Amino acid sequence: MRKPLMLGAALALMTSACSAPRPIVYPNAQSQRVGQAQVEADIAACRQLAEQAGAREGAGAASERAATTARGGAIGAATGAVGGAIAGDAMRGAGIGAATGATASLLNSLFSQPAPSPAFRNFVKRCLRERGYELSGWD
Repeated sequence: MRKPLMLGAALALMTSACSAPRPIVYPNAQSQRVGQAQVEADIAACRQLAEQAGAREGAGAASERAATTARGGAIGAATGAVGGAIAGDAMRGAGIGAATGATASLLNSLFSQPAPSPAFRNFVKRCLRERGYELSGWD
């Protein structure tokens, strides 16, 4: 009985971690008048228009992952070197720390959705504003 519950919780966590950032629509007169279903349809339409116009939602995701992995490796190496120096082998500690930091950063970036590009965000924001909505941010 516990395994299905744990599996469901793990899947929910993984799905939420991988979901794309979405605009948060302020509940103004327009959004209240049309209802949540229409707000969601308009968000989807604006996202599609942005993609068709050339504003890619995940533009630069690969380079962002590479940079995150490199930063994690550098931080891990520095941390490992300090720990290794205390334990008596700074070089070994730096190697272990670099590998651990890079792996953790890479895995984290694979399970998290990069923020949409500024061009994509601006396009969607303007599209929604032209439809009468107000955005309070992205989540």
